[in-house]
Amino acid sequence: MAGDALSTRQESRADRTREDAVEAALGKLDLDTKARLLAGQDMWTLPALPEIGLGSLVFSDGPIGVRGVRWTADDPSVALPSPTALAAAWDPALARRAGRLLAQEARRKGVHVLLAPTVNLHRSPLGGRHFECYSEDPYLTGAIGTGYVQGVQDGGVGTTVKHFVGNDAETDRFTVDSVIAPRPLRELYLAPFEAIVANAHPWGIMTAYNKVNGSFMSEHRYLVNEVLRGEWGFDGANVSDWMAARSTTGDILGGLDVAMPGPQTVYGPALAEAVRAGEVPESAVDDAARNVLRLAARVGLLEGAPAVVTTAPAAVDGHTLARELAARGFVLVRNENGALPLTTGQRARIALSGAAARDARILGGGSATVFPERIVSPLVGLTAALPQGALTFSVGADPSEEPTPADAGFELRAVCRDASGAVIGEGSLPSGQVQWIGDDLPAGVTYETMASIEVTGTFVPRESGEHAFGTRGLGAFDLAVGGATVWEGVQLPGSEADPFEAFFGAPTVRARAVLAAGEPVEVSLTYQVPDMSALPLRAIMFSLLHLGPRRDADELIAEAVAAAREADTAVVVVATTERVESEGFDRTDLELPGRQNDLVRAVAAANPNTVVVINTGSPVELPWRDEVAAILLTWFPGQEGGAALADVLLGEREPGGRLPTTWPAVFADAPVTEVVPREGRLEYHEGLHIGYRAYEKAGVSPAFCFGHGLGYTDWAYESLEVTADAARVRIRNTGARRGREVVQVYLAPVGDPVERPASWLAGFASLEAEAGESVEVEIALPARAFEIWDEEAGAWRRVGGTYEVRASRSHADARLTATLEFGA
Repeated sequence: MAGDALSTRQESRADRTREDAVEAALGKLDLDTKARLLAGQDMWTLPALPEIGLGSLVFSDGPIGVRGVRWTADDPSVALPSPTALAAAWDPALARRAGRLLAQEARRKGVHVLLAPTVNLHRSPLGGRHFECYSEDPYLTGAIGTGYVQGVQDGGVGTTVKHFVGNDAETDRFTVDSVIAPRPLRELYLAPFEAIVANAHPWGIMTAYNKVNGSFMSEHRYLVNEVLRGEWGFDGANVSDWMAARSTTGDILGGLDVAMPGPQTVYGPALAEAVRAGEVPESAVDDAARNVLRLAARVGLLEGAPAVVTTAPAAVDGHTLARELAARGFVLVRNENGALPLTTGQRARIALSGAAARDARILGGGSATVFPERIVSPLVGLTAALPQGALTFSVGADPSEEPTPADAGFELRAVCRDASGAVIGEGSLPSGQVQWIGDDLPAGVTYETMASIEVTGTFVPRESGEHAFGTRGLGAFDLAVGGATVWEGVQLPGSEADPFEAFFGAPTVRARAVLAAGEPVEVSLTYQVPDMSALPLRAIMFSLLHLGPRRDADELIAEAVAAAREADTAVVVVATTERVESEGFDRTDLELPGRQNDLVRAVAAANPNTVVVINTGSPVELPWRDEVAAILLTWFPGQEGGAALADVLLGEREPGGRLPTTWPAVFADAPVTEVVPREGRLEYHEGLHIGYRAYEKAGVSPAFCFGHGLGYTDWAYESLEVTADAARVRIRNTGARRGREVVQVYLAPVGDPVERPASWLAGFASLEAEAGESVEVEIALPARAFEIWDEEAGAWRRVGGTYEVRASRSHADARLTATLEFGA
């Protein structure tokens, strides 16, 4: 206790010193400099102010890895599993370890603030960006987000918790008005942000593109100034989503501190002029500048201000942690007759199929993309773990019929030339995709001097046959294969609604060539750079695309079936694609693309010991789920996903995950499917009832319920004792091996005097025990779990009465119950 008190006093002194340094620095700045400090100077940074000893703050995308300020593989990033996978572990301490690793990566890359975590809710399974969010439940989301923020900031790196608030779908995200009543806004969508502010003290928040109840979030005085800062006491920096800041006066009066990116923003000179014109009080600029200086002080960029973290935590091995995180997030939702883990006999001959087994999708598309130095696919991971000759592979079914950025077999670079054709710079490419935004250009290259970009290199085909090559992007192109031009022309805008999607353009096949496996061929795509001098943000985005030989779908399935028939175990990997799940658009259904469902059914008919691995970020329909022996959800598992898969299938690790979101049996069962605005408004008509709350209200049984997940041992729930503050649960491992259990505590009011869901998650704990061992845990029941937002009073109100407290393995599997009664 004495040590804790000493640490608190030291922190208080350091806080005072930082605040004194911030005030001293602020006092030295004139209006124009303060206004300039609040505007991005480029895509990722704020300006340095040497006159006050202020360094340049550097931001970077960071939900699952730290990309840095350039879209390049020259400086690889550790790629962790998707945030949904992290939430599936139901372990805030594990999320904190992940955050510490990302802080380590950020420091290595010179990044001070991560644009993460994403804590919007899985309101509807159609949300296209749900892989980047944690859960449908606000309590679980807040707990995992708290762990993540604590971990990153343990390493002295800031976070910007996003997207505040109501960005729970992607359709028309720049303009949509999310219409949310006060109770669901408070009890669901604001709740994770409130929990993280209270428990992790984040140094930043990112406000969303959308409106909430008529006001853009970057200008939302009530939610930012009154709720976030006033009620919750948030003292960090409020950063706009990129290009979300629209109004100089609206944004600064609405509590927005930083307008990103630069160099052209609504702040800077425009903000200084608004003050001089009497439209904005200078005190509002001071408040924003103070918040930015405080952020800089916390990360160690302001002279005279001690950084919050002066000694970094112990180093973390990124590959090892990524592998552990993946296995901990895998959710085993079906395991008939103990099909997993595979016994010695079951692993003697394994038939692996599915294109995603060879070319795994390890992360979701969009701004969260990073480039790891290696990717362990299921094929690579199982090949390394099994004896030679034990594994066979067949494609079986390919989820994509569209060309994708040139990747496997390609070695490419980008060559930039001026108008005379002279080379002015070169850069390596992680794939055929060029995505240069702002000053992210090869050394020596500028937009003013660059006239063309040639993506050039060699391609070594994996298969013989007709290969398709194409383009994605807007502008004039020249495509060559084998030294000969095969297409030249102009790609025009399509019907894409999202501005980013429109800028990328639609993937289009331009030419075909018959190539032989293993024989290198030269390829190139030349792009004519347009004049971008009038654009507020200059960027170049285009891709050289490739699609391998198309074989008859029935023939591919027949090959997989033949292999499965001869094997002891069949493993089928199915997946979505970037055209199904990605930032910038929502889904229209929950179907697996291509002939993957046909593949699973055919293989399962040939081999009763069929294990299906689901490589998706969000729920998909599994119409064959009762026909297979086991189903393992691996999400987007990060760079070590294939190694973790081998660990789990072979029993080296137990699948540690529980579902953080409900999986419906069919799309029609999903209670919330409205993600497309009507006349610019997206009405949250369902109110408090999303996810498992909505299924329970409708009396619909999903395919797999919230909190469900199987391990490799069994558990007996022995006792439950409850007080108004906590539930004490004792469980016993009744199986034959060490295991992990996630004890979930739900509250269900009896004769509820107010409108509420029938039950909700109030607490949880992750426990480990040896075979035969009993363990006990006390799970806090937070006061908020018994409260509602009283719309008339504008305050939280405790609801008294009788509650059934359930100690459960999942939302639908209560093992013990107890009654709790108390007054309001």
